[in-house]
Amino acid sequence: MLTEIETDYLVIGAGATAMAFVDTLLTESPATVTLVDRYHRPGGHWTVAYPYVRLHQPSAMYGVNSRPLGEDRVDRTGWNAGLYELASAAEICDYFDQVMRRTFLPSGRVSYFPMAEYRGGGRFHLTTSGQEYQVTVRRKVVDTTYQSVTVPAMRPPEFPVAPGIPVVPPNELPALREPYDRYVVVGAGKTGIDTCLWLLEQGVDPAGLTWIMPRAPWLFDRATIQPLPLRQAEDIGREYVAKHEAIMGAESVPDLFRRLDAIGALLRISPDDRPTAFRCATVSKAELEQLRKIKDVVRLGRVKRINEADIELDGGTVPTGHRVLHVDCTADAAKQLPVVPIFRSGLITLQSVRVCQPVFSAALIAHVEATQSEDAVKNELCPVTPNPKTDVDWLRFAISANSEQLRWAGNADIGNWLRTSRLQPNIAPPMPEDPAERAAYEQQALDMAQAQNAKLEELLNAHEAH
Repeated sequence: MLTEIETDYLVIGAGATAMAFVDTLLTESPATVTLVDRYHRPGGHWTVAYPYVRLHQPSAMYGVNSRPLGEDRVDRTGWNAGLYELASAAEICDYFDQVMRRTFLPSGRVSYFPMAEYRGGGRFHLTTSGQEYQVTVRRKVVDTTYQSVTVPAMRPPEFPVAPGIPVVPPNELPALREPYDRYVVVGAGKTGIDTCLWLLEQGVDPAGLTWIMPRAPWLFDRATIQPLPLRQAEDIGREYVAKHEAIMGAESVPDLFRRLDAIGALLRISPDDRPTAFRCATVSKAELEQLRKIKDVVRLGRVKRINEADIELDGGTVPTGHRVLHVDCTADAAKQLPVVPIFRSGLITLQSVRVCQPVFSAALIAHVEATQSEDAVKNELCPVTPNPKTDVDWLRFAISANSEQLRWAGNADIGNWLRTSRLQPNIAPPMPEDPAERAAYEQQALDMAQAQNAKLEELLNAHEAH
């Protein structure tokens, strides 16, 4: 039996970006929404993520605009002590469940279909009962799956493994009941960092850890990504000026990274190993100290296969065996995909507008959808910023952040929305109260952003020419 539905927006997926988009759309428009999702509860990849995962950014900057995540508290214990709390996977899943059941569904404007498989053309079916639905969409289909996050539990290892050699996703670590002689963590992204820290936290001797790190990452110091009032305004201003001077004084891309490293704008795990990757991961200084205790770091490229006695990598082999547990942390959570326009006729394809801030981006896209009528204008306000991957992508990350500041300057509507959005991190120093002083301050910031972008483009062009 086919059931027919009419709706203004058909949203494919109920992950974090979908929830942030729908929340803003409900707040700022009278639209009706139908959410279709393959999982049993809202939250997307968080519902299948490894259980010890936590946000890398403060909870205060994540979720949906209408409901705070967490208790707005500062951690007093652990390796995040002194910084804003970081929600766990369980907290995030419960949070999105509350958003759905206490905000979305009671509105009377949201229809939610979990355990559903979307087949295109407005058609989907429930994977439990087989019930089929056909949706007539009055406004737009919203595709939240184009840049969907992939975690290791979603797919098998991408390299062959000899029979009997234990290779597990991070999800299986909490189920261990007997120790292994050694743990081999494969991958140096956020998942690899989280897994190394969790094993160390559980008492694993750093000497019993091997970390296969194909490319060392540049990292953010989480202390610099904290909302006011935890951070002092003068510290924020001083850090911005130091970064500006580092960019403007750089003579090459390697020189720029040396300068950014020297002022603490970027961190590295090993002081002796120049990173070549950048994926926006953050660490606290205490976490970095723990990671540096791991001395057996393998830098021989990617794993090609795991045999009974050794691990083959691009640049050599390392020994292994049956009493070694290999933890696959290689899933590409934030892929670099071809950029497509966010707004097209009858379709919204959610992508990042602000680099590494997908839920903020989704909420802003919903605001622009609710307040603007022309797709061309919407796309001008919300150009896509591709996910970073390499060290050089940090320059593009910085250019994008400055371009965002320049693009929205003087746009009263966007400015008002940013000032009231919970997802807009309050990490800028307070503005002067005097209108003339405020205007001068804002103009100075725009001038610095423009100068930085010119310099960064110059460095990029010279780097790519070589």
